[in-house]
Amino acid sequence: MAVGLQLRIAFFSIAIGLVVLGLKFGAYWLTGSVALYSDALETIVNVASSFAALIAVWFASKPADSNHPYGHDKAEYFAAVLVGVMIVLAALSIFRAAWIGLVHGDSPDFSPLGIGLNVLAALINGLWAAYLTRVGRKVRSPALVADGKHLFTDVVSSLGVLIGVVLVLLTGWTILDSVLAILVGLTVLWSGWGLVKESVGGLMDEAASADVLEKIRLQISEQGEGALEAHDLRTRIAGKTTFIDFHLVVSGSMTVESAHEICDRIEAAISEGVPGARITIHVEPEHKAKHSGIVVL
Repeated sequence: MAVGLQLRIAFFSIAIGLVVLGLKFGAYWLTGSVALYSDALETIVNVASSFAALIAVWFASKPADSNHPYGHDKAEYFAAVLVGVMIVLAALSIFRAAWIGLVHGDSPDFSPLGIGLNVLAALINGLWAAYLTRVGRKVRSPALVADGKHLFTDVVSSLGVLIGVVLVLLTGWTILDSVLAILVGLTVLWSGWGLVKESVGGLMDEAASADVLEKIRLQISEQGEGALEAHDLRTRIAGKTTFIDFHLVVSGSMTVESAHEICDRIEAAISEGVPGARITIHVEPEHKAKHSGIVVL
């Protein structure tokens, strides 16, 4: 169900991106503003990133197979990295446009319709960015969250550009148009760097957050009655899945069935508190105890 929702959202992102792209290029065509042109260029990246998110969500939804026994969740991180790279390329295109504007010093034309089109585009992007981020976090989709964060950055830069273009028209300071384009480019560049950094962390198997680790330790401690201790807890995040493994020490005389019951109880508690958890427990006899790690209550 969640996958179907993600695919529908990805399709809607493409459609909305194309509409916003048309509105922004219309605003640029009516005003001739380099800053609005840079804003429109960023929207091309939005559309491209929506395509990347669609492909990533579809691929990540494929079940595990013999070649990928742990699933395909990391495909979303590759998409997020690709979006980050495209954002950086868009920033370079914006800097080029700003430089041309500085050299030629053309003044934008006052067009209420052009400014209105850009305001409408920013409003549409703002509403869709909020929805994407909320749903992406709910279904734990890095690709959708990345798309939402990028769109929100686009909204902020669009509002800044609009304010600047109005100031250019009111004051006649044409240099402001190119300066604004440069500021937009820097904002876009920072956004791209943030996405790449975050996504590379996912590809490098970063551990779960401190809050999640504390939750896991608490469940092991509370639900591990009958065991002696747990140690060597490790976690890694891959898309919607949190991989968890640790060693559970039990009495050497305990039966396999009893040890298995303890493991089932711990797994059920952790899975309830950590959605998407995939847990591996290595049971050890008491002489393997390290007398450190997680104390079982």
